[in-house]
Amino acid sequence: MLAFRVMLGLILIILTAYTGKVLSTDGFTLFQVFFGDMAKLQWAGQFNLDFMFMLALSAVWVAWRNRFSPKGLGLAVLAFFLGSAFLGVYLLVLSFQPGATGKSILIGADRE
Repeated sequence: MLAFRVMLGLILIILTAYTGKVLSTDGFTLFQVFFGDMAKLQWAGQFNLDFMFMLALSAVWVAWRNRFSPKGLGLAVLAFFLGSAFLGVYLLVLSFQPGATGKSILIGADRE
């Protein structure tokens, strides 16, 4: 579990630093660039489309793990729009829950 937590911490630190640098140089142009690349039907757009589907799968998993409750649906929206920033924090919090195991993190403690 320690290695998993260290990896999540590194992801969050690197992603935060990288995002800060991009915001300082390019501003908040994420959606223009993201969907603009997809509209060009080139490799950058293909990567963005693939990434968007991974975000959707992450959101569905979060909603499912929380039994599609209102809380789970709200968390799913965050998972879709915030990506690794949300998922890193979410998994880190879950890893510190009492008795957390890989199985309980993946499927929820109430499903074990």
